[in-house]
Amino acid sequence: MIARIAPGSLRDLGPARWAFARAAGRVMGTEPPAIFTTLGRTKGVFTGWLHFAGRLMPFGSLARRESELVILVVAQARRCRYEQEHHRMLARRAGLTPAEIEALLGGPAVSTFTMREQILRESAEALVARKDLTDEQWSRLRSVTSEREAIELLLLAGHYDMLATVLTTLRVEPDRPRSLPTN
Repeated sequence: MIARIAPGSLRDLGPARWAFARAAGRVMGTEPPAIFTTLGRTKGVFTGWLHFAGRLMPFGSLARRESELVILVVAQARRCRYEQEHHRMLARRAGLTPAEIEALLGGPAVSTFTMREQILRESAEALVARKDLTDEQWSRLRSVTSEREAIELLLLAGHYDMLATVLTTLRVEPDRPRSLPTN
């Protein structure tokens, strides 16, 4: 599969966005993430998007583990390889076990999720499938979240659903591990 829009270079992105992408790659242990070098071509839109995305995760009101759980559920439901691969490592760092990550990505079920995590998962699955929650699903969600957390869950699931559309349509490939310099 060939990307429909190639990841941008320093010239395409400008120094600040290029430096951000390179730093993110170092943190992730990958080449500069294609999500940043592709979307970074939009300049100001990218900057606004990054601020919005960052306010949801990692700086939102949901625990980081919960945010990654929701993101992986959306990635699996949308079959978005980029999101699946990009968030495997982030989910691990956020405290999800390898077995939990695989379960969220369609592997064997596990019994380690809390009731709250199960409800967040069910809510994310319903939002991707139907773009809505029934009254019963909403009541279940609200039984384990504050108003702010419930709203942020809706925004987080919707955001990653939208992002899956962009990444899939642009054919953005998962990031390659960073090459280590040879001596």
